[in-house]
Amino acid sequence: MAITYRAMLQDRSCSTDDNQAPMPPVPDSRALANRRVVLCVTGSIAAYKACELTRLLVKQGASVRVVMTHSATQFVGTATFSAITQQPVLIEMFGNTAVGESHVTLSAAADLVVMAPATADLLARLAQGRADDLVTATALCSRCPLLIAPAMHPAMWSHPATQRNVQQLLADGRARFIGPVEGEVASGDVGFGRFAAPDCIFDAVVATLSPQDLAGKHVVVTAGPTIEDLDPVRFLSNRSSGKMGYAIAREARLRGARVTLISGPVDLPCPQNVTRISVRSALEMKRAVWQSLGEALDQADVLVMAAAVGDFRFSVIHADKLKRAATVTLPPLAQNPDIVAEVGAARRGALPLLVGFALETDAEHLVALARHKLSTKHVDAVVANLAHESLGLDSNQVTIVTAANCEQLLALPKREVAARVLDWTAKTLGALC
Repeated sequence: MAITYRAMLQDRSCSTDDNQAPMPPVPDSRALANRRVVLCVTGSIAAYKACELTRLLVKQGASVRVVMTHSATQFVGTATFSAITQQPVLIEMFGNTAVGESHVTLSAAADLVVMAPATADLLARLAQGRADDLVTATALCSRCPLLIAPAMHPAMWSHPATQRNVQQLLADGRARFIGPVEGEVASGDVGFGRFAAPDCIFDAVVATLSPQDLAGKHVVVTAGPTIEDLDPVRFLSNRSSGKMGYAIAREARLRGARVTLISGPVDLPCPQNVTRISVRSALEMKRAVWQSLGEALDQADVLVMAAAVGDFRFSVIHADKLKRAATVTLPPLAQNPDIVAEVGAARRGALPLLVGFALETDAEHLVALARHKLSTKHVDAVVANLAHESLGLDSNQVTIVTAANCEQLLALPKREVAARVLDWTAKTLGALC
């Protein structure tokens, strides 16, 4: 989606430079900006899916060189990859004068070598250390990480020879596997051998190239709305999509954290390798937060309260649908707990680090409202934003407010906002440790 970046910010009580130039568009993943990826495509029927992976990598700022085996060209043409990368596809070991000694030049420049899809034959040749084509020669010559996404018939994947080769590559210490996954393959058979989805491989690339500044940390993130039921068909809720919280959970996992995502009802897939706890009401979310943090608040290093927790719930939940009637009286509303304020009041040390969100409609007093929450809820940072600039959108414009600072960001993709919030989080954790 095209994002319009604003040349100037609204005045939110943070000092700004009126002559500041507009911020240029920022890719969703800074980990890939100007990183050099060699993508090796081999002769699997899943080779066409590598085109989508290439598009994702290029879109996020990576410089991609595609290397193909001869058999791969039987499944997808070189013109597609050339059009996406704006660079010629390399196939032959020799004669690529533009890049010199191809395998040496490619491997020396690469930040990451990705083999997607990787056939059973390729795994065997890699495990043996063979270099009989440009793909294997580049892998053997490179010293950067090697990410392998296998694709083959389940019988081939489960064969003892293939499993020996996988174990040998893992023992050598450079290779990381993404997939295969269970599912239907080209023959119609079902089992482990299906090529991982391109977006999953993309996430693995980002994780490999991202700073691991949250490694060893447990980050708890809340996301989405809460729902307070009136009867079996009616409820009180809000417009939160959960996109911001899910972006934070994903980014934290990519940066090495163990992540627990406590989510209200949303239509979003759980980020890979993230533990999701699904809840409905504010009281359920409160219980899940305390269970994740531990009674002594010693089971997590960070709590990011990105969820839009409902302020009120019905004092009575009816077992049957309320019928329309002139005399019907709704039960009174009861106040829901303020989860982050309760955690802030109970905290006795510096951890867990507490990051709250302030979703407001008053642009003029946005920062002042955030500072009020900062002090009254005893949190370390408040991410303030306006409802019309956030709800349901893929972008967000936020101000990160701390006791010592106030950082305004222009409209950015929510992935990038998540990265900025976690930049501050990682830096603050580092100072505490």
